[in-house]
Amino acid sequence: METIKLKILDEVGHTLMTCDADTNVSLVYTNSYKPGDRVALEIDHPGQYCVIQFEDTMPEALVYVVKREINFHIPFGEQAITYSPKSFVGSRHVVRARLALPEEIAARRNLAFNCYDEHGDTGFYPHASANVETRGEAVFAARNAIDGIFENSAHGEYPYQSWGINRDPNAALTLDFGREVLLEELRITERADFPHDNYWVKATVEFSDGSQLDIPLVKSAKPQSVAFEPKRVRSLVLKDLIQAEGTSPFPALTQIEAFGTEVK
Repeated sequence: METIKLKILDEVGHTLMTCDADTNVSLVYTNSYKPGDRVALEIDHPGQYCVIQFEDTMPEALVYVVKREINFHIPFGEQAITYSPKSFVGSRHVVRARLALPEEIAARRNLAFNCYDEHGDTGFYPHASANVETRGEAVFAARNAIDGIFENSAHGEYPYQSWGINRDPNAALTLDFGREVLLEELRITERADFPHDNYWVKATVEFSDGSQLDIPLVKSAKPQSVAFEPKRVRSLVLKDLIQAEGTSPFPALTQIEAFGTEVK
Protein backbone atom coordinates (compact mmCIF):
# COMPACT_ATOMS: atom_id res chain seq x y z
CA MET A 1 0.00 0.00 0.00
CA GLU A 2 1.30 3.42 -0.98
CA THR A 3 1.72 5.72 2.04
CA ILE A 4 2.82 9.29 2.71
CA LYS A 5 4.31 11.13 5.67
CA LEU A 6 4.54 14.76 6.79
CA LYS A 7 7.38 16.41 8.68
CA ILE A 8 8.29 19.88 9.92
CA LEU A 9 12.00 20.56 9.48
CA ASP A 10 14.17 23.44 10.61
CA GLU A 11 16.77 25.35 8.62
CA VAL A 12 19.49 22.70 9.01
CA GLY A 13 17.16 19.76 8.39
CA HIS A 14 16.44 18.67 11.96
CA THR A 15 13.00 17.14 12.38
CA LEU A 16 10.78 19.25 14.62
CA MET A 17 7.70 17.06 14.23
CA THR A 18 6.57 14.09 12.19
CA CYS A 19 3.66 11.67 11.88
CA ASP A 20 3.11 8.01 11.12
CA ALA A 21 2.92 7.07 7.45
CA ASP A 22 -0.57 6.51 6.08
CA THR A 23 -2.74 7.36 3.07
CA ASN A 24 -4.23 10.42 4.81
CA VAL A 25 -2.06 12.29 7.33
CA SER A 26 -1.97 15.50 9.33
CA LEU A 27 0.19 17.35 11.82
CA VAL A 28 -0.76 19.88 14.50
CA TYR A 29 2.41 21.89 15.04
CA THR A 30 2.18 23.92 18.23
CA ASN A 31 5.15 26.24 17.85
CA SER A 32 5.80 29.44 15.94
CA TYR A 33 7.60 28.99 12.65
CA LYS A 34 11.14 30.36 12.36
CA PRO A 35 13.03 31.46 9.23
CA GLY A 36 14.31 28.39 7.39
CA ASP A 37 11.54 26.07 8.62
CA ARG A 38 9.84 23.94 5.99
CA VAL A 39 7.09 21.39 5.52
CA ALA A 40 8.29 18.11 4.00
CA LEU A 41 6.11 15.47 2.35
CA GLU A 42 7.55 11.99 1.86
CA ILE A 43 6.06 9.40 -0.50
CA ASP A 44 7.00 5.77 -1.09
CA HIS A 45 7.35 5.95 -4.87
CA PRO A 46 7.70 8.95 -7.23
CA GLY A 47 4.78 9.65 -9.54
CA GLN A 48 1.94 10.01 -7.03
CA TYR A 49 -1.07 12.33 -7.06
CA CYS A 50 -1.42 13.98 -3.67
CA VAL A 51 -3.81 16.52 -2.19
CA ILE A 52 -1.80 18.90 -0.02
CA GLN A 53 -2.75 21.61 2.44
CA PHE A 54 0.48 22.89 3.94
CA GLU A 55 -1.27 25.86 5.63
CA ASP A 56 -4.76 25.67 7.12
CA THR A 57 -5.74 29.18 5.94
CA MET A 58 -5.07 28.14 2.34
CA PRO A 59 -6.97 25.70 0.08
CA GLU A 60 -6.07 22.16 -0.85
CA ALA A 61 -4.16 21.60 -4.08
CA LEU A 62 -4.01 18.39 -6.10
CA VAL A 63 -0.40 18.01 -7.21
CA TYR A 64 1.71 15.44 -9.03
CA VAL A 65 4.78 14.46 -6.99
CA VAL A 66 7.88 13.18 -8.79
CA LYS A 67 10.39 13.10 -5.90
CA ARG A 68 10.34 10.92 -2.80
CA GLU A 69 10.51 14.08 -0.69
CA ILE A 70 9.25 17.55 -1.51
CA ASN A 71 9.56 20.70 0.57
CA PHE A 72 7.53 23.85 1.06
CA HIS A 73 9.55 26.62 2.69
CA ILE A 74 7.67 28.75 5.20
CA PRO A 75 7.68 32.29 3.79
CA PHE A 76 9.17 35.16 5.77
CA GLY A 77 9.87 38.80 5.01
CA GLU A 78 9.42 39.82 1.40
CA GLN A 79 8.36 36.29 0.45
CA ALA A 80 5.47 36.37 2.93
CA ILE A 81 3.62 39.38 1.50
CA THR A 82 2.14 37.33 -1.36
CA TYR A 83 0.25 35.25 1.23
CA SER A 84 -2.58 36.27 3.55
CA PRO A 85 -1.38 38.02 6.73
CA LYS A 86 -3.30 35.30 8.57
CA SER A 87 -1.15 32.53 7.06
CA PHE A 88 1.84 30.89 8.78
CA VAL A 89 1.49 33.05 11.93
CA GLY A 90 0.84 32.08 15.54
CA SER A 91 1.72 28.87 17.33
CA ARG A 92 -0.90 26.39 16.13
CA HIS A 93 -0.60 25.09 12.57
CA VAL A 94 -2.58 22.26 10.96
CA VAL A 95 -0.78 20.65 8.01
CA ARG A 96 -2.53 18.00 5.92
CA ALA A 97 -1.84 15.69 2.99
CA ARG A 98 -3.47 12.64 1.47
CA LEU A 99 -3.30 10.46 -1.60
CA ALA A 100 -5.76 11.76 -4.19
CA LEU A 101 -8.86 9.69 -4.85
CA PRO A 102 -9.26 8.09 -8.31
CA GLU A 103 -12.32 10.23 -9.07
CA GLU A 104 -10.39 13.40 -8.17
CA ILE A 105 -7.55 12.43 -10.49
CA ALA A 106 -9.93 11.60 -13.35
CA ALA A 107 -12.04 14.77 -13.09
CA ARG A 108 -11.80 17.69 -15.50
CA ARG A 109 -10.14 20.48 -13.55
CA ASN A 110 -7.78 23.43 -13.68
CA LEU A 111 -4.49 21.59 -14.12
CA ALA A 112 -2.51 24.80 -13.55
CA PHE A 113 -3.57 25.44 -9.94
CA ASN A 114 -0.88 25.10 -7.28
CA CYS A 115 -0.88 27.66 -4.49
CA TYR A 116 2.17 25.95 -2.92
CA ASP A 117 4.45 26.44 -5.93
CA GLU A 118 7.94 27.88 -5.35
CA HIS A 119 10.98 28.92 -7.35
CA GLY A 120 13.34 26.18 -8.51
CA ASP A 121 13.07 22.42 -8.93
CA THR A 122 10.29 21.73 -6.48
CA GLY A 123 9.60 18.11 -7.40
CA PHE A 124 5.84 18.65 -7.59
CA TYR A 125 3.58 20.01 -10.31
CA PRO A 126 2.09 22.13 -11.77
CA HIS A 127 5.03 24.56 -11.66
CA ALA A 128 5.30 28.05 -13.12
CA SER A 129 8.55 29.79 -14.10
CA ALA A 130 9.48 32.77 -16.22
CA ASN A 131 12.46 34.32 -17.99
CA VAL A 132 11.77 37.63 -16.24
CA GLU A 133 10.02 38.77 -13.06
CA THR A 134 9.81 42.48 -12.27
CA ARG A 135 12.82 43.45 -10.13
CA GLY A 136 12.94 39.88 -8.84
CA GLU A 137 10.23 40.75 -6.33
CA ALA A 138 7.97 38.09 -4.86
CA VAL A 139 4.83 40.11 -5.65
CA PHE A 140 5.67 39.78 -9.37
CA ALA A 141 6.82 36.13 -9.43
CA ALA A 142 5.53 33.59 -11.96
CA ARG A 143 4.09 31.40 -9.18
CA ASN A 144 1.52 34.11 -8.46
CA ALA A 145 -0.21 33.34 -11.78
CA ILE A 146 -1.23 29.84 -10.61
CA ASP A 147 -2.11 30.54 -6.96
CA GLY A 148 -5.88 30.83 -7.51
CA ILE A 149 -6.11 34.46 -6.35
CA PHE A 150 -8.09 36.54 -8.88
CA GLU A 151 -8.18 39.95 -7.19
CA ASN A 152 -6.71 42.25 -9.85
CA SER A 153 -7.88 45.82 -9.23
CA ALA A 154 -4.53 46.82 -7.70
CA HIS A 155 -0.93 45.55 -7.67
CA GLY A 156 1.61 44.61 -5.03
CA GLU A 157 1.17 42.57 -1.89
CA TYR A 158 -1.61 40.04 -1.16
CA PRO A 159 -4.17 39.68 -2.61
CA TYR A 160 -2.92 41.66 -5.62
CA GLN A 161 0.22 39.66 -6.47
CA SER A 162 0.74 38.97 -10.19
CA TRP A 163 3.33 37.97 -12.76
CA GLY A 164 5.13 41.17 -13.71
CA ILE A 165 7.20 41.28 -16.92
CA ASN A 166 9.51 44.23 -16.10
CA ARG A 167 8.55 45.93 -19.40
CA ASP A 168 10.33 43.15 -21.31
CA PRO A 169 8.77 42.47 -24.76
CA ASN A 170 10.39 39.02 -24.74
CA ALA A 171 8.86 37.99 -21.42
CA ALA A 172 7.57 34.41 -21.36
CA LEU A 173 5.97 32.23 -18.69
CA THR A 174 6.37 28.46 -18.72
CA LEU A 175 3.74 26.22 -17.15
CA ASP A 176 5.04 22.68 -16.56
CA PHE A 177 2.62 19.88 -15.69
CA GLY A 178 5.33 17.30 -14.93
CA ARG A 179 3.62 14.61 -17.04
CA GLU A 180 1.45 14.47 -20.15
CA VAL A 181 -2.04 15.89 -19.69
CA LEU A 182 -4.97 16.47 -22.03
CA LEU A 183 -5.74 20.20 -22.33
CA GLU A 184 -8.81 21.71 -23.96
CA GLU A 185 -9.22 25.23 -22.56
CA LEU A 186 -7.08 28.12 -21.34
CA ARG A 187 -8.24 31.12 -19.34
CA ILE A 188 -6.20 34.29 -19.04
CA THR A 189 -6.94 36.88 -16.35
CA GLU A 190 -4.98 40.09 -16.84
CA ARG A 191 -4.23 42.51 -14.05
CA ALA A 192 -6.65 45.43 -14.27
CA ASP A 193 -5.22 48.18 -12.07
CA PHE A 194 -6.28 50.86 -14.52
CA PRO A 195 -5.03 53.50 -15.29
CA HIS A 196 -1.74 52.27 -13.78
CA ASP A 197 -1.87 49.13 -15.92
CA ASN A 198 -1.90 48.50 -19.63
CA TYR A 199 -3.24 45.25 -21.08
CA TRP A 200 -2.37 42.75 -23.79
CA VAL A 201 -4.32 42.52 -27.03
CA LYS A 202 -2.75 39.23 -28.11
CA ALA A 203 -0.74 36.39 -26.62
CA THR A 204 0.71 33.25 -28.13
CA VAL A 205 0.83 29.89 -26.40
CA GLU A 206 3.40 27.36 -27.58
CA PHE A 207 2.64 23.82 -26.46
CA SER A 208 5.23 21.11 -25.85
CA ASP A 209 3.89 19.19 -28.87
CA GLY A 210 5.19 22.03 -31.08
CA SER A 211 1.80 23.56 -31.89
CA GLN A 212 0.95 27.20 -31.23
CA LEU A 213 -2.24 29.05 -30.40
CA ASP A 214 -2.84 32.79 -30.76
CA ILE A 215 -5.17 34.22 -28.13
CA PRO A 216 -6.91 37.57 -28.80
CA LEU A 217 -7.37 39.60 -25.63
CA VAL A 218 -9.34 42.71 -24.66
CA LYS A 219 -9.30 45.22 -21.81
CA SER A 220 -11.10 43.30 -19.09
CA ALA A 221 -10.76 42.36 -15.44
CA LYS A 222 -12.50 39.04 -16.08
CA PRO A 223 -11.02 35.70 -17.20
CA GLN A 224 -10.77 35.43 -20.99
CA SER A 225 -11.26 31.90 -22.28
CA VAL A 226 -10.18 30.06 -25.40
CA ALA A 227 -11.22 26.46 -26.12
CA PHE A 228 -9.54 24.10 -28.59
CA GLU A 229 -9.38 20.48 -29.62
CA PRO A 230 -7.80 18.44 -26.81
CA LYS A 231 -3.99 18.52 -26.89
CA ARG A 232 -1.70 16.00 -25.24
CA VAL A 233 1.11 18.11 -23.74
CA ARG A 234 3.61 18.22 -20.85
CA SER A 235 4.03 21.99 -20.74
CA LEU A 236 3.20 25.27 -22.42
CA VAL A 237 4.81 28.68 -22.83
CA LEU A 238 2.84 31.95 -22.78
CA LYS A 239 4.83 34.38 -24.95
CA ASP A 240 4.76 37.07 -27.65
CA LEU A 241 2.66 39.31 -25.44
CA ILE A 242 1.45 42.28 -27.49
CA GLN A 243 0.29 45.19 -25.37
CA ALA A 244 -2.24 47.83 -26.34
CA GLU A 245 -1.19 51.29 -27.37
CA GLY A 246 -1.31 53.65 -24.42
CA THR A 247 0.72 55.59 -21.90
CA SER A 248 1.11 52.77 -19.35
CA PRO A 249 3.98 50.28 -19.84
CA PHE A 250 2.67 47.88 -17.17
CA PRO A 251 0.60 44.93 -18.40
CA ALA A 252 0.66 41.95 -16.04
CA LEU A 253 -0.88 38.51 -15.54
CA THR A 254 -3.07 37.74 -12.55
CA GLN A 255 -3.98 34.11 -13.38
CA ILE A 256 -3.52 31.49 -16.07
CA GLU A 257 -5.82 28.47 -15.90
CA ALA A 258 -5.45 25.31 -17.98
CA PHE A 259 -8.50 23.05 -18.02
CA GLY A 260 -8.43 19.42 -19.01
CA THR A 261 -7.93 15.90 -17.72
CA GLU A 262 -5.24 13.35 -17.08
CA VAL A 263 -4.23 11.17 -20.01
CA LYS A 264 -6.06 7.86 -19.66
